[in-house]
Amino acid sequence: MDVDAYSYAQLGHWRRLEQLTGQRRLTGAEVDEFVALYRRTSQQLARMQSHSPDPELINGLSATLARARARLLRTRTGIWPQIRYFFGHRFPAEVYRAWPWWVSVAGAALGLATGVAIWVSGSGRARRTFGLPSSAHELTAPGGRFESYYSEHPHDAFAAQVWTNNAWVAAIALFTGILILPSVYLLFMNALDLGISGGLMADAGRLDSFFGFLLPHGMLELTAVFVAGGAGVKLGWTLIDPGRSARGVAVARQGRATGAIALGLAAVLVISGLIEGFVTPSGWPAALRIGLGGLAELGFLLYVFGLGSQAAREQDALRDSAAEAGL
Repeated sequence: MDVDAYSYAQLGHWRRLEQLTGQRRLTGAEVDEFVALYRRTSQQLARMQSHSPDPELINGLSATLARARARLLRTRTGIWPQIRYFFGHRFPAEVYRAWPWWVSVAGAALGLATGVAIWVSGSGRARRTFGLPSSAHELTAPGGRFESYYSEHPHDAFAAQVWTNNAWVAAIALFTGILILPSVYLLFMNALDLGISGGLMADAGRLDSFFGFLLPHGMLELTAVFVAGGAGVKLGWTLIDPGRSARGVAVARQGRATGAIALGLAAVLVISGLIEGFVTPSGWPAALRIGLGGLAELGFLLYVFGLGSQAAREQDALRDSAAEAGL
């Protein structure tokens, strides 16, 4: 190895590591870059130590790595920087990477629910097929079970109950996705229940009430469930088709991404639970309640396709840079 030529070629990377080490605050992308540079420099130091080492160069690089290691440990011990990085970078990037999967799941589920609703609303045979009573007045009447469900408990207790239930459903959809069929079955049953409820309310001429009570929280809540289902199915498909990576490596990488999505969705479902607990049964005009739910949904989509796409591109650039360096 020509140590001088090698050192000259890598000098820019080492200077960048020094710069990031001394920088007071690091953005999410800079944290990724810092870790990649630290790993790269560590491997380069080990390589040079085994090929006619230059003591002065080795000592200089060792000192650089020691300072970087100290900064890295400080970075990892701060909980709030980690939380900011997770929600500002990691979580939206992973949801963005999985968007073809969860958008497909959303289209299939909503299509199924719409088809079932149309069938149930105009067919006695559909009711017999699903074992529904001939009269659903108790459910669909003004103040009936569909509407009273949202107001029969104290708002804070109801919000907590809703969050627990939705988080459980999302977790099942995510982590049974490795087997694909259980996750698909769960999504199918949720779409079926939604379609049956919509069909019964449509048959009773109460679609205004159906959408007025469902949409405020349901837009964000269903999106979170679709994201969970799509990410879960993606995890299962990675086991079948790992691409160019070894199967174990690909599944482990996607498993980490799935775990990040699960943690982030817990926070998203807190927001939808608060909307369902306090906004949906508030008695405010339906347009206002739906508008608030729409703003929450729009905010999440902008978060994923704006911030998430940018974070994913930054991660890809760092990964390509590491690959070029042989890491």
